Amino acid sequence: MNSSLAAFTASITNSVNTAAAGTVIMEEKNAAGTVTCLSTDGTGNNVATNAATCATINKYGGSTTMVPGQTVSTTVTIKNTGTAAATSFTLAPGTCTQSGNVSGSATDFCAKLGIVITQTAGTTTSTITPASSSLTSLAAGGALTLAAPVAAGATVSFTFAVTLAASAGNTYQGLAASQPLVWTFTA
Repeated sequence: MNSSLAAFTASITNSVNTAAAGTVIMEEKNAAGTVTCLSTDGTGNNVATNAATCATINKYGGSTTMVPGQTVSTTVTIKNTGTAAATSFTLAPGTCTQSGNVSGSATDFCAKLGIVITQTAGTTTSTITPASSSLTSLAAGGALTLAAPVAAGATVSFTFAVTLAASAGNTYQGLAASQPLVWTFTA
């Protein structure tokens, strides 16, 4: 004798169970939007290092004809082109280096260049540099904390106003200053 059993059954197969890491990629553009730098190395959005050098956007204006009391302003935008929000955002100034081709004898040119950096996030504009900052004191103050979080796809604008001190006399003629700036998103 053979017996058979009958039963009712039901099942659900979940075939799409995935997880993935987001990205935080920084894009910098000049005011005209004609020059773009990315934190990726430029090769197919490779985020292996996600740290690049941008030598094509000069935040200090690059003027070689400043006179005492003159201000040069430059605006840039920083955008999070990744998929995750940047929960912190900083700008770290490096050491200001003085150079020059003419025999200006002053040794404190970086201290004679005042700097005011303003940030516009949405409709809010704020000054992020301490009062009476120079390129020298900016470097000494360490990293500046910027408005965060910066959502994926969000853009923040920055204006750099550099002023040659009205008290800069003949000994400052022909001198130049250079200072690296490092933007950092952290998520």
